[in-house]
Amino acid sequence: MKTLNLTLAKTKLPIYLKIANALRTAINAGHVAPSEPLPSARSLATQLSVNRHTIMAAYQELVAQGWVETQQRRAYTVAKTLPIAHAVAKHTAQLTDTPQHQWRVTKPLDSELAEVATQYPFNFAGGSPDIELFPFHEFKSYLNNALTRPPIDELNYGNNQGFTPLIEQVSTYLRRVRSITNKEIIVVNGTQEALYILGQILLKTGDKVAVESLGYRPAWSALQNAGAQLIGIKQTAQGIDVEHLEQMFKQHKIRLLYLTPLHQYPTTTTLSAAKRLQIYRLAQAYNIAIIEDDYDHEFHYDSQPLAPMAASDPSGLIIYLSSFSKIMFPGIRLGIIAVDKTLLPHIVNYRAIVNHKVNVVIQDAIARWMKDDGFERHLRKATRIYQRRRDCIIEQLNNFKAQGIDLEFSVPAGGMALWLNVGRNAEGIVALAKTKGIFLVAESAFHLDSDNNQDSFIRIGFAGQNETKIKQGLLVLKPLLNKRLRQ
Repeated sequence: MKTLNLTLAKTKLPIYLKIANALRTAINAGHVAPSEPLPSARSLATQLSVNRHTIMAAYQELVAQGWVETQQRRAYTVAKTLPIAHAVAKHTAQLTDTPQHQWRVTKPLDSELAEVATQYPFNFAGGSPDIELFPFHEFKSYLNNALTRPPIDELNYGNNQGFTPLIEQVSTYLRRVRSITNKEIIVVNGTQEALYILGQILLKTGDKVAVESLGYRPAWSALQNAGAQLIGIKQTAQGIDVEHLEQMFKQHKIRLLYLTPLHQYPTTTTLSAAKRLQIYRLAQAYNIAIIEDDYDHEFHYDSQPLAPMAASDPSGLIIYLSSFSKIMFPGIRLGIIAVDKTLLPHIVNYRAIVNHKVNVVIQDAIARWMKDDGFERHLRKATRIYQRRRDCIIEQLNNFKAQGIDLEFSVPAGGMALWLNVGRNAEGIVALAKTKGIFLVAESAFHLDSDNNQDSFIRIGFAGQNETKIKQGLLVLKPLLNKRLRQ
């Protein structure tokens, strides 16, 4: 410990005793814990502008009293057992007896913390990448370069849109790989921040937003926090029900439509090109903006994925979102918004309220990595591996079906999960699976209207763990599925 805040009493005592008393008060108040090191005599002498020998005398006084311990050529530490055992407890009790401020929370949210899927031995979370696949050693060299030759002018305040070389790399990538042109790029701290900002600048309290009736709750929360009233649109086996969408457009003054068209969350269904065109024309007719969340575009296995809806947006009404969380790892906290140039300044200006500056070092490193083709090289490798894992889980589930376990599923063309119909008691299976070390999520977690819950589906991810773990986890799950048949 290098620093400890001390207050010296204004008394006529010798200075070393004033310091000893101040240290004892800090220990008694719990500012330093038993066995925790105290500042060195030299650093404390500098802090208090006294001679080092004065500090040594204060420490020796506390050693004699039993508050401090020392060993030869070792740091001074707080004693393991304090001379007054109840000292810290007494101080804590005094704090407990003090009346506590009562906070007025104007936007209370559900206080239940999300479960940490990685704590389970078998993690079948539907959106988890395998972080161990990421080339950390390779990426470290780009971080080193970003710190060794930093863009000094970019490190100060300003330019909240994103690090310019990264924007250039992302723009090129979107143009070549996703056919997106004529969009301005804003780099944000993940899709959730993007949704929060969009909700704040585009919605007023009471505005209506159309969403898929089965969908992504964190996105809904961001929109509801802005005051939105969510209108659920029915889902079919082919994706969102376009006829129902049109009915809702006619019945309600809807401001936004939030969609996951490539791999619908959570069902993984891909919306056809024909339905996309129908939806776009409806949005044009009713003057409704579309937020297209393309959260795992790269991971498509059986064919080239459909280009995003934003690739053909003559009216400029689509706001396109994408994330680096699935490509790299969630902790990188990086996402993009691609928008019409007229909306760009409003997003950037609002973002400055909560974030004055982008993380230049990380964005610089990623820009260098993308420029050297490391980004796409990693994508190609991860896609091959995830496809093998998808095929592995399909093979295992087909074996279960051959053995008489009644399961239904479609083979997803892409993504990181599949939508498994277990017939009934999905929540019960998920709860029991967790007691066996298996993380799964039942369909009830994805319904906008809980009355629509059939309790039949489980979202089961395959990307986040290797084939051996997939097989082991499914073998543990298998008897739970069998047990369901006997209920």
